Amino acid sequence: MSNHKHVTINDTTLRDGEQSPGVAFTRDEKVAIALSLESIGIKELEIGIPVMGRHEQETIATITESLTTSQSMAWCRMHRSDIEAARGIGLHWIDLSIPASGQQIKHKLSFLSHREYFSHVSDQIKTAVDYGFNVCLGMEDASRADIDLLYRLTDVAQGAGAKRMRFADTLGVLDPHTTTMYIEALNRHSDLSIEMHAHNDLGLATANTLAAIEAGANSVNTTVVGLGERAGNAALEEVAVALSVLGKADSGINLHALPTLCELVNQTCGRVTGPQKAIVGDSVFTHESGIHVDGLVKDIHNYQGFSPQLVGRQHSVVLGKHSGNTAISTVYKQLGIELSKAQCELLRGNLRFWAESNKSIPTEADLYRLAQLSLA
Repeated sequence: MSNHKHVTINDTTLRDGEQSPGVAFTRDEKVAIALSLESIGIKELEIGIPVMGRHEQETIATITESLTTSQSMAWCRMHRSDIEAARGIGLHWIDLSIPASGQQIKHKLSFLSHREYFSHVSDQIKTAVDYGFNVCLGMEDASRADIDLLYRLTDVAQGAGAKRMRFADTLGVLDPHTTTMYIEALNRHSDLSIEMHAHNDLGLATANTLAAIEAGANSVNTTVVGLGERAGNAALEEVAVALSVLGKADSGINLHALPTLCELVNQTCGRVTGPQKAIVGDSVFTHESGIHVDGLVKDIHNYQGFSPQLVGRQHSVVLGKHSGNTAISTVYKQLGIELSKAQCELLRGNLRFWAESNKSIPTEADLYRLAQLSLA
């Protein structure tokens, strides 16, 4: 499949990703991750929160100085102090965020009247624009907001000079159908470009991100390996590969480089990728089931939705409880051991017992021992 639509991935690993509990990057680590993101084709990076203080501002400045092709963004509250803190540190964009749902407006902005709320948004965006920033209106908790309020909010933001709106599913409560309805409605109503910010609380962040792109969003937020608050954000590697495999849009990302980038971020966080994590998990191109292996031997496309070579990986066959004679014969042949059908059957019984007892993939040494035991 192919699609000439282009989508900008605005990666927020260094901002929202770092908000994962227990994750904290040093300045050097942030620069290394930023440069890796730039090298694989990320055109925009959200890299921090300037109002956190001088150290954060200096880190942002170091990152912006190190980038050569990617544009930088910082996250700010819709406050004058936040805008002032973002000045003079090399940023191209600021996301000015304000609660948009009735729930959050009532409990976080009760001191503002309805008129004051919109006046405040207009004033702060005008200030940021006057300072030379490209402004993205960050609509916090937009997925629980009244659509008429979002219309008014985007009208005010556009009138004040904003260039983009960020539709934030802050609590990760959307499904793709509802995402489509929101984004299509906003796309019809406003001339602002739309950025989707999806959280993964229901495991739907990537699906909602793809739905938003289909509905008209031309920018999306991601994080490497899905880092982020609670269940995290839409994972960069999932979104980029899905866009390519499904022919939804061109992201400009070097997919081959994704596993290395994910490993860098995991090492920096002190985390290990789950074996069945989409795209980059150790087991996602690994086959054990007898039916699957037999089908793969006959034609790789029988049980491989896309080639692992797309992301610089290889598929592999391993042995376990569900292995059939074809898999056993194939794997042992790679070890230089030719087995008859009768020998495969003998080995198969011992392999099943071994798998139930050890609950792991047998190593080469394990396989040799199983062969000695079974064929003695």
